[in-house]
Amino acid sequence: LIGSECATSFSVWDYVVFSLMLVISAGIGVYYAFAGRGQSSSADFLVGGRSMTAVPVALSLTASFMSAITVLGTPVEVYQHGAIFILICFSYVLMVAVSSEIFLPIFYRLGITSTYEYLEMRYNKVIRLFGTVLFIIQTVLYTGLVIYAPALALNQVTGIDLWGAVISTGVVCTLYCTLGGLKAVVWTDVFQVGIMLAGLLAVIVQSVLLQGGISTIISDSTQGGRLNLWDFDPNPLRRHTFWSITVGGTFLWTSVYGINQAQVQRYISCKSLFHAKMALYINLVSLWAISICSVFCGLCLYSVYKNCDPWTARKVSALDQLMPYLVLDILSEYPGVPGLFVAAAYSGTLSTVSSSVNALAAVTIADLIRPYFSLSERQLSWSSKGISLFYGAVCIGMAGVASLMGGMLQAAISIAGVAGGPLLGLFSLGILFPCANAKGGLAGLVSGLALSLWVCIGAQIYPPLPENSRPLALMTHGCNFSGGTNWTANIDDFILKEQRPFLADNWYSLSYLYFGPLGTVTVITVGFIVSILSGMRLSDR
Repeated sequence: LIGSECATSFSVWDYVVFSLMLVISAGIGVYYAFAGRGQSSSADFLVGGRSMTAVPVALSLTASFMSAITVLGTPVEVYQHGAIFILICFSYVLMVAVSSEIFLPIFYRLGITSTYEYLEMRYNKVIRLFGTVLFIIQTVLYTGLVIYAPALALNQVTGIDLWGAVISTGVVCTLYCTLGGLKAVVWTDVFQVGIMLAGLLAVIVQSVLLQGGISTIISDSTQGGRLNLWDFDPNPLRRHTFWSITVGGTFLWTSVYGINQAQVQRYISCKSLFHAKMALYINLVSLWAISICSVFCGLCLYSVYKNCDPWTARKVSALDQLMPYLVLDILSEYPGVPGLFVAAAYSGTLSTVSSSVNALAAVTIADLIRPYFSLSERQLSWSSKGISLFYGAVCIGMAGVASLMGGMLQAAISIAGVAGGPLLGLFSLGILFPCANAKGGLAGLVSGLALSLWVCIGAQIYPPLPENSRPLALMTHGCNFSGGTNWTANIDDFILKEQRPFLADNWYSLSYLYFGPLGTVTVITVGFIVSILSGMRLSDR
């Protein structure tokens, strides 16, 4: 089948496997809806009654941000730019150390529902509100992208209507999130991590068998320049280097695991600080497992299509459709296995969207409703469910915006970096610098956000030139159908360097992995200076 037209329909068994995953996910939500009927407080719904243990929370932490973007986007990143992205595993280690020793103990001991409650304790209400709104915007945008990604896979693999898939994704996860609260979200995450790993392993095993062993895949990848692991170029304009991935990745993932509401909500649901810390360290192992599998899938993708790139040959309409194309190409003779892979992509989405919806409901209740309205616990519990439904609908709508973005992996990291970086800076300023005050915090946050947005929007308008992004060659000389030459040769057709302003190649070309550190460092620097100049008061209430 290699290089030929792929079938675009599921077998009956593929539908059975895929449907079973959906039914089990929804069933967990229904179970916790009935099992928790005697628990009517908002704390039960939003933080699981603070009774969770380390292992399920660890797997839920992994599932929350290891979404369909990982299953579909990371292999394509490796296929197009090489396996250097595996260095992100180093940043996971640094992130876990920083999150578990600096941020986690503070949030856990405060016993807060929303991380942004800390901002009012440390600064004032205005900064808390600013942080909450920024988190809501970031999460809704990111979640829209996460919903759109597997819908694209379904559309490519099965021919199912794209927007039908988008809406069904949102409806299923909003259903079990609204019914069962955090406990349902955590236990569906545990199930879905297993499905994600199974789907990736199915592709790896069949690719290894098809290519004649792991050594063949490694050899092909080496000859194609895909094993470009050690690039120590310090140039910040280079898209991926050792420094951009480890340093930029550490800032990015610390903003996710250290202060992001979706993750912190899981820590504080643990029954003790020990369980919360253990959850982070166990999560590190599962992060490595999924990252290594997804990167190796990218090498398998290259080995199979090294002489016949389906994208250049116009057999797929977008690079993010390459993994589903590969699945049908090499696994269609095994009934149910393509369904397993799409279930893996879908599982990543369900876990991320449900985590986001639950976190959005938590911050809305804790930061926007409870401080301003006098409601009973029962009313707050029902409000939580209603708000979960509302955010589910909003995130489905945002998938339309996501369809206008570029590659999934870069778009997702850019969104996380632009909003997460300044927020990480704001929390770090408050925790690490006792002299910081509210004026400094607000000035730093506005400055960091403005700078991050400027470079991110500029990068969307003026994408970096090939000398910075360094895409690797994709060939079609081995295809048995008509196609183009190779991907790198066609880029300059639509980039006219002489029309680009000075900033395009000296500022907007900054690696997208540095968007987060740029925001964080700016917030801390500006915040510290303004705090010193405005009197070094601990807070301005």
